[in-house]
Amino acid sequence: MDILANFGDGLLVALQPQNLLYCFIGVFLGTFIGVLPGIGSMAAISMILPLSFYLEPTSALVMIAGVYYGAEYGGSIASILMNIPGTPSSSITCIDGYPMARDGRAGIALFASAIASFGGGMIGMVVMAVLAPALASLALNFGPTEYFAVILLGLVAASAVSNGSPVKGVAMVVAGLMLGTVGVDITTGAERFTMGVPELRDGVSLVIVAMGLFGVGELIVSIKANATGAHQNKIDYKQFYPSRAEWKAMFSPILRGGGIGSFFGALPGTGQTVASAVAYAVEKKVSRSAARFGKGAIEGVAVPESANNSATQTAFIPTLTLGVPGSASMALVIGALMIHGITPGPRLLVEHADLFWGLVASFLIGNVLLLVLNIPMIGLWVRLLQIPYKYMYPTIIVLICMGVYSVNNNVFDIWLTLVFGWAGYLMRLFRFEPAPLLIGFVLGPMMEEQLRRAMLLSRGDPTVFVTRPISGVLIAVTIGLLIYTFATALRARRRARAAA
Repeated sequence: MDILANFGDGLLVALQPQNLLYCFIGVFLGTFIGVLPGIGSMAAISMILPLSFYLEPTSALVMIAGVYYGAEYGGSIASILMNIPGTPSSSITCIDGYPMARDGRAGIALFASAIASFGGGMIGMVVMAVLAPALASLALNFGPTEYFAVILLGLVAASAVSNGSPVKGVAMVVAGLMLGTVGVDITTGAERFTMGVPELRDGVSLVIVAMGLFGVGELIVSIKANATGAHQNKIDYKQFYPSRAEWKAMFSPILRGGGIGSFFGALPGTGQTVASAVAYAVEKKVSRSAARFGKGAIEGVAVPESANNSATQTAFIPTLTLGVPGSASMALVIGALMIHGITPGPRLLVEHADLFWGLVASFLIGNVLLLVLNIPMIGLWVRLLQIPYKYMYPTIIVLICMGVYSVNNNVFDIWLTLVFGWAGYLMRLFRFEPAPLLIGFVLGPMMEEQLRRAMLLSRGDPTVFVTRPISGVLIAVTIGLLIYTFATALRARRRARAAA
């Protein structure tokens, strides 16, 4: 009853005219910026941050939050239509969203993305309202060993993202791990695998890898296939909405994605990309028709989008209740609060209850606004696919180059993106899926960092990973999953040989 009363008070705050206006401005600008490849929520918040200094604290936080989850939703549009991740977390949406667009189901994919984002956002909002103190305490119990075990489980599950041989999936994960080691060692300061190139000292940007493997790689495949027309010549607005079977197929993935995203969003340092990757891998494992994933399965669009948006909501839990930013974007949120004289931490829920519950209630309003804004615009977005390829290809290349260049203002990044584009093309030729590589690249540096911390705290004792209860259980699950994956692949190979 206290939670409902507090949420009701927060709804009154969020429904004040000025807060409604700034919530609308936030989600509108966030969606628009999210569509632009490579920009992302970090840049979107940075652009709008100076304006927040002249607002009331609640209005400023509501607007920043709207930009944050609006940009994450907008990133899925470019992912689905052009196979260009608008944000790093939406790169997982490319895996099934773009094949749906190529099959003439772009409208259904965009509709599924909007509904899944709304569902995940609602789950994240409920989790934040009900479990904020409990999740904050759980996050405090996660040390380096637990983080390492969670990430290791995610990497093993990532091998399931690959269609075909699990050996190829594991190989791609390992390749991603190796790629993640490029740059300056955070512990020793030594350069690793930079080959004397100064631009590689900071490592390879996730934007470069995602744009190259998915955007440029797919572009090369399409050009080699001599594609000259457009994706579809006639738009049938009746095909914009999922069938009854597709609605049913989306329901459970949205719930699972929302739950997984809520958990990872509340853990500092993980975020939406990890949540989307793990949710996709888990969904493919539990699905009865895993072979459809990567070929245009609507579940493959619903689950990462749900996880992405729920993680976006619950990312505010450690930021506001512990004062621990889980990402660079959340660090900007803390900076905005401190400029207004508000210190995030356990006392915030007591001393600034109207701000906290007003923000939680604004998630409901903001996600409804996203639906109202974007579902009527599905037809407009799908019309982009009617543009002939001879005009579309140069435009896509220009957008990719602009997005990549905007990260570091470095021409070297553009050339590196083209290298990854050709690598992505070669992977497709030899039937190696790029998705596990991307997941390994994202999770690898975090896993290495947590491994080193755990070994330092345990004075080099490796048994700490199995003696601590949470990490021990997670590692046992990881080993079981690994054994199950290879045993299943071995049985399938034996059946194929017997049939032959």
